[in-house]
Amino acid sequence: MDNNYILESMASDLKRVALGLHRGSNQMAERFLDEALKRKDEVELQSVAPYIKKLLDKLNKDIDSETALMYSTLLQNYTQRNSSLEFTH
Repeated sequence: MDNNYILESMASDLKRVALGLHRGSNQMAERFLDEALKRKDEVELQSVAPYIKKLLDKLNKDIDSETALMYSTLLQNYTQRNSSLEFTH
């Protein structure tokens, strides 16, 4: 599967985690965190930037809303940058 698609999906899941935790909907947050962690195992680590590898290494069940939102934003920015690079080459 395409790494960008997986990372974009993770970014969406993590944004939902952040929103769920912020709203106090822990069950929703846990469900989307489980999805993000499943997707983490699908990423081809050899083809992502080193800082994304570190981010994925740190991603686990013990996450707060601010960290989830930050990871979501970093992943989203990374995938958008990679998508634009693919179209220019």
